[in-house]
Amino acid sequence: MTCGDSRRRGFTLIELLSSMVVGSLILLAAGTFLASTGEGYERVGGGVATEREARALLTQLAADLSTARFHKDGVFETSAKSWPTDRLGFLCLQPAQAQTEAKRIGDLCAVNYHIDDINIGGKTVRCLMRGFRESADTFTALENNAVAGLFAPQTATDEPVAFGVVSFEARPKSRDAAGMWIDWAKNDLQGPQALDVRLVIARRELAGRLKQADDWDDAANRLGPPSEAGRNPNLEVYATRLRFGNHESP
Repeated sequence: MTCGDSRRRGFTLIELLSSMVVGSLILLAAGTFLASTGEGYERVGGGVATEREARALLTQLAADLSTARFHKDGVFETSAKSWPTDRLGFLCLQPAQAQTEAKRIGDLCAVNYHIDDINIGGKTVRCLMRGFRESADTFTALENNAVAGLFAPQTATDEPVAFGVVSFEARPKSRDAAGMWIDWAKNDLQGPQALDVRLVIARRELAGRLKQADDWDDAANRLGPPSEAGRNPNLEVYATRLRFGNHESP
């Protein structure tokens, strides 16, 4: 007959409870780490998507402006809002593949950029829109002295080129006699030589909370001065100078 080893015993209730507490703390820490990692990934992913979209827009705008032709009825409308929503409209040359056969009779077309609220999935999203009028419409407007109408927003045909836009500035510039950049004067019929463009976009977290047009207006009022936009973690800012027409690169 063998006697059992008296030193062998199971875990006590206190030891089991202590182990469970330690395990719970480890799981809680791991869950917190994974959540913060997920939020960080979402912020980075949203920032990458926003940057890609903004660069595509600036590439399109630069291409439009590079072949621009000044016309006295072109639009260089500066917004008076604290977070500006400028309007831009000009004639420019467009390749055949940018037009439809039905409305292509040449390469001179009309382009305009403006801010508008559009409904996407039941939510209002503030977008920068690009309006495009093909050469047939453009030449008809020129013949009838109705060029200004080419730059009027048209909800049915204008397309969004940037989403979640808080502010869009397009300020025309020219050089003075000393070669310094100054604001372009509207009575200068040579047209501007460049445009200073500044685009402010709401990052995904902020844009996701804005459901109606009033929400976008209220958010703009709470974002502080536009000069501080670059320091706001909810915003992405893109600024550049683009040449207008066949002027030398700015």
